Amino acid sequence: MIKKEDKYQENIEVPEGITAGLEKNILVMKKEDKELRRIIDPLINIKTESNKILISINKSTKRDKKAFGTMKAHIKNMIKGLEEGFIYKLQAVSAHFPITVAFDKETNEIVVKNFLGEKKDRRIKVNGGIEVNINKNEIEIKSHDIEKAGQTAANLEKGTKVRKKDRRIFQDGIFITEKPRRVYL
Repeated sequence: MIKKEDKYQENIEVPEGITAGLEKNILVMKKEDKELRRIIDPLINIKTESNKILISINKSTKRDKKAFGTMKAHIKNMIKGLEEGFIYKLQAVSAHFPITVAFDKETNEIVVKNFLGEKKDRRIKVNGGIEVNINKNEIEIKSHDIEKAGQTAANLEKGTKVRKKDRRIFQDGIFITEKPRRVYL
């Protein structure tokens, strides 16, 4: 009987200008003034060298393999975010009442006015470290952290969800039209 290898491992290259380090069970990556942190799963072993991150697991169980793949994807997203950043594009659509979208920098909220003719404005919180650009009905969310940008875009969609009305008729709202590696038409 041939024994399978019980150890999965991979070296991930860290580009010039990005520093990676470990603080207890947290992986910290920095580039200039940007910093990303990720808590490491206890099943995974991580070591940082000059320009490499060594990631490995001891067992090859199904759970360990999933954790290994997930952590590898998180590290690659951290590197891509520090190099390029992530952009989410949203579109404000109104069939009945014209929607006005604005960004309030003081409270760090996106304000949606006149949604379905409502007198009260809808206010959606924006996570810290996110740049919001609004051009009429187009909203662009930029960040070096894919999770913060994605969560803000999802909060915008959820904050303008139509309730207690026929969705086929009331098609108003804010919808994601483009996100990293995917475009909706």
